[in-house]
Amino acid sequence: MAEVMGLFPTPVMRIRSVLDADLLAGLVSHLANIAHQDNNSSDHLSHTAMLRPSDTPLLVRAAAKITPLLADFGALLFGEKLPWALKEMWGNVLDAGGRQAMHNHANSFISGVAYLTPTHPDSRTVFMKSPGGVEFSFKNDHAGAVIGPYNADKWVSPQPDPGDVLLFPSYLMHAVPPNTGAQRITLAFNAIPARLDSWGYQISFNG
Repeated sequence: MAEVMGLFPTPVMRIRSVLDADLLAGLVSHLANIAHQDNNSSDHLSHTAMLRPSDTPLLVRAAAKITPLLADFGALLFGEKLPWALKEMWGNVLDAGGRQAMHNHANSFISGVAYLTPTHPDSRTVFMKSPGGVEFSFKNDHAGAVIGPYNADKWVSPQPDPGDVLLFPSYLMHAVPPNTGAQRITLAFNAIPARLDSWGYQISFNG
């Protein structure tokens, strides 16, 4: 009898209804008003400056709901429940026709996105294999090939509702395809643990 085992899976965690309607409305209004930084990959995507969770009462409330989720996800990455801190947060305003190019996040270990407005199915967050990964040089791509978890180049995240949060390792490549729906506003963030310990070699981080 044959047994297939998936080696070294990459975790992505979805948590439903983290942010309540009142907080969502406040964040949408606040971030839309301060998202003035252009994105060089799209004329229809703008960002806020990098924000600290303590910058406004709205972000304090959002951080209070998101931070407790980090310990469980961090335990999947590092095998231990550690104290975690949100390092930075920023808003993304994606108008119709806008897109976010493939990228990952530096200087952090957990990254995430809180969905603040409805997301068109075509503009769900997409995760991709890192370019130049360790894999076969030849591929079998044609109309009859069946795509599964072992040969796919990308994975489309589940359809989010406003208030949902998605957590993923910061190194994971991701993008947002062209938005064919209404304005899409999200709150992205990066997080770091208080410390990491590798057999007595310890390093501490300040959030």
